[in-house]
Amino acid sequence: MANSDHQNDGAPPRNVHIGPEKKTKWLPWLLLALGLLALLFGLRSCRNNDEAALTAPVATTEPVAPAPATTPAVPAPAPVTAPAAGAAAVLPGASTVGTYLAGTEALPRTFVFEKLNFDTAKSNIREADREELNALAAVMKQYPNARIQIVGYADARGTAPANATLGKERADSVKAALVAQGIDAGRLETASGGETDPVDTNATASGQFENRRAELVVLAR
Repeated sequence: MANSDHQNDGAPPRNVHIGPEKKTKWLPWLLLALGLLALLFGLRSCRNNDEAALTAPVATTEPVAPAPATTPAVPAPAPVTAPAAGAAAVLPGASTVGTYLAGTEALPRTFVFEKLNFDTAKSNIREADREELNALAAVMKQYPNARIQIVGYADARGTAPANATLGKERADSVKAALVAQGIDAGRLETASGGETDPVDTNATASGQFENRRAELVVLAR
């Protein structure tokens, strides 16, 4: 008779209790791994942001001064040279004499009429030149203390004595025209320059015409 304690030798035991399998604890490890990944990603993002902040240009708020405006250069006015005492000046419409009488330039001062010439061998005033004398008379009326000398000239044709006489006659004609306009004769003197001191050549008709002239010299204001 076989041993009852070993009657099942060679076969699996029938009374062995098989309980439920022990569950693996993997969930905490998974959560830990996810947390580490999130931490690493956060650190990398912060590093990138810091590098970007370091390399970004820094804006300045300091105002930039505007470039100074360039002022165009203004040319210096040309120096004005006053004519010397006794120098002749052209008399356009007698306005130059009026300006001189109103100023303080030295005396005497010689003026050349712009339109006061004479025909050959004559001393009468031409109608084309009377307007010039009328303007001079108006100026002298504005300055009653002014005194002038009138000098008559001739061209070089003829003899010197004849030209000296002709020059004096021409100066007297100018004086008479001013007196006719109301200027006191005591304020007017006359003289002759004859054929001396020409203002143009005597070799041409036009030059001779310019030399047959009269000038005035301001003696007093």
